[in-house]
Amino acid sequence: MRGSSPRMTTKNHCNRSYITDMRPQDILLPAAAGLCCKPGGFHIDPVRPVERAVITHGHSDHARPGHGTVLATRETLDMMRLRYGDNFAGSTQAIAYGESIRTGDVTIKFHPAGHVLGSAQIAVSCKGTCIVASGDYKDAPDPTCAPFEVVRCDVFITEATFGLPVFRHGDAADEVKKLLASVALFPERAHLVGAYSLGKAQRVIALLRLAGYDAPIYLHGAMEAITSYYQSRGVALGDLRPARGMKKADLAGTITLAPPSATSDIWTRRFPDPVTAFASGWMRVRARARQRGIELPLVISDHADWDGLTATIEATGAREIWVTHGQEDALVHWCKTKGLAARPLDLVGYGDEDEGDTAPAEGFAS
Repeated sequence: MRGSSPRMTTKNHCNRSYITDMRPQDILLPAAAGLCCKPGGFHIDPVRPVERAVITHGHSDHARPGHGTVLATRETLDMMRLRYGDNFAGSTQAIAYGESIRTGDVTIKFHPAGHVLGSAQIAVSCKGTCIVASGDYKDAPDPTCAPFEVVRCDVFITEATFGLPVFRHGDAADEVKKLLASVALFPERAHLVGAYSLGKAQRVIALLRLAGYDAPIYLHGAMEAITSYYQSRGVALGDLRPARGMKKADLAGTITLAPPSATSDIWTRRFPDPVTAFASGWMRVRARARQRGIELPLVISDHADWDGLTATIEATGAREIWVTHGQEDALVHWCKTKGLAARPLDLVGYGDEDEGDTAPAEGFAS
């Protein structure tokens, strides 16, 4: 990284040793700003401004502005520029998947997390001990980002957003079939799909295209910049059009994607008898759908479900598991029943990245 701190040096490999010469807590530990690597002099996904930040992905609960220097994938850095402007950090450094950065006695290596475009797991190695911080991840197929990669390590830091056995997401393609069946059943109505602006919206669009839906898909204005960026990175999304300016009658039988907050807003009144859908892993809990007034819940998540979390933990070969942001206690208990050392990290400041975002108002032609 650049700035007041010396730029990290780069090399194209990262060797892992199974001989643990250093205690994990001497390498990474929870701090007020987030997960801190003292020997490397950086924080991972810090929740407040720090001198040197290593960012896993572009969601706003993990990627915040105001840091001195930021190390992340090119896509994550671009997402931060789109959201926060060109001066979101003092300086930046892009790193590719599989590339290693050396800082002091610590080696950092990025691996695909399968969460959204540019998302990464961070492997931190120091004196024979390897810790992998997963960030947010999923092991399900997603045509809009690089697939999740299992990384063998000594300690695995896993998210636990859906860390309860009740959360089993199923096949996202089946949820898209439900959406298309509803469109066919109600050709006189518009379908509004609430989806987070980064990652979820683009995945839903791609799944619609894979299902054979080739009609124009309409976007709320808050979706346009990020979706256009996905297209610029080679993600095929087909014919996309802005919803603003459309006549109400012309939106009958169409699909529009919007931030979740917009689907319960006055903005929806310009659509003909809209069917409100929401694409989220939380739609497995029907009470949540009812509370939000969701007519068509779609269980589509960009986080690993219970089976994905437990399978990933086993696949890493890690002997120690640290669990963060989510249903920590249940996953810690499961790890212990498998003979693994496990503990919650109790980090704060992470959650559904767009949950608190408000969508800007948009106008329509009458």
